[in-house]
Amino acid sequence: MVSSDRNNENPTRKILGFGFFVQGFRCFPWMAVNFFLKDGLNVDPSTLQLLQNSANLPMVAKPFYGVVSDAVYISGQHRIPYIAIGALLQVVSWLAVATLSPSSMSIYTISLFLLLSNLGASIAEVANDAIVAEVGKQPTSSSSSQSSSSGELQAYVWMASSAGGVLGNLLGGIVIDRTSPQTMFLFFGLLLALQFFITLTVRESSLNLPKSTANAGIIKQLSELAVVLKKPEIAYPIAWFAASYAIIPALTGTMFFYQIEHLKIDSTVLGLSKVFGQAAMLLWSIIYNSHLKSVPPRKLISAIQVLMAVLMISDVLFVKGFYRNMGVPDSLYVVIFSGFLEVLFFFKILPFSVLIAQYCPPGCEGSLMAFVMSAIALAFIASGYFGVALASYIGVTGNNFSRFPVGLLIQAVCTVLPIYWSSCIPDDVKSKSRSKKE
Repeated sequence: MVSSDRNNENPTRKILGFGFFVQGFRCFPWMAVNFFLKDGLNVDPSTLQLLQNSANLPMVAKPFYGVVSDAVYISGQHRIPYIAIGALLQVVSWLAVATLSPSSMSIYTISLFLLLSNLGASIAEVANDAIVAEVGKQPTSSSSSQSSSSGELQAYVWMASSAGGVLGNLLGGIVIDRTSPQTMFLFFGLLLALQFFITLTVRESSLNLPKSTANAGIIKQLSELAVVLKKPEIAYPIAWFAASYAIIPALTGTMFFYQIEHLKIDSTVLGLSKVFGQAAMLLWSIIYNSHLKSVPPRKLISAIQVLMAVLMISDVLFVKGFYRNMGVPDSLYVVIFSGFLEVLFFFKILPFSVLIAQYCPPGCEGSLMAFVMSAIALAFIASGYFGVALASYIGVTGNNFSRFPVGLLIQAVCTVLPIYWSSCIPDDVKSKSRSKKE
């Protein structure tokens, strides 16, 4: 029986592992996008951040993709075909950008293809997240082993995504000054083509997913999702989680220009910074899976929120030159602290995904997990627009960073605020799960 379970688990881990690896590797072409926009199209920090966040708009429609994948079967399958479709859309977008002449490229053209790329990525991510949720809810000999299985699979795909991020950022930092952005776009497009063809060779029946009693229509699936979202144990945590991101004014575009234009940080250092961050994410998944799964979600997520605020205050000191006066090189701070803070925003997603997966009712995995990811994406977009407005209000531009510390301080204060209503997050998942069964 054990060997049978392991045989069924292998193709699942292979398709999810490669899918999440490619998802993490998306940082490779996006690093090229940042430099292409700055150097090729000469955009300012606010425009750069607006384009970055606007390109994520397809992520907001994830609940719709989830409902469709839950309700609409293609050749008797409702996960694998959507992964293939998502990969194909990304192949088309990145190869198109790679083959277009730089002289004919405009902000509108590249924005269109970035939107198409993120549409494909969203569809593939929804299907992958649904498989993770479905497999994690497979019945086992005990409720504790089921919870452990869910956490282990979440940690596994998190590690795969982090590994892709480490490799993508490392390669990106190395080649960004040695090749053109179009070459990087072409390489990633070919990797996506490989994912597309590999996905076509996999039959969904080999993944041992739960059998659906009937193909629910889209309207019925939407109504079921609406019912699920009315449950306080699901609605309140999602609302808090999204708000905890949206309330923070993101200043990533301004920090990018500050490091590149004002401090003259080499692009290789930025690549190493992102590698360090992705390595931290990989280590986080290992630590969570080994030691932190039993920690109450509210306590763990609130602790991460506090740590984010602390590092933002550290950024204030960095911009003011405090660490430089102490003899700490700017490049060292960028690699370690900036790299860590950038990924710390995502640390909360792992325990929160495990929490929501345990509450998710059967048959609604794709829809609910997609709604969660959509809420997070919308929160990040709102955070980005909020940051652009804040930078404009305090007068920070690509040439004037005198009031940048003020913006970072406001950012830190906003990060602490959600902790005051963290009671929306369940404090003991296991006890709640037992009470529902009783």
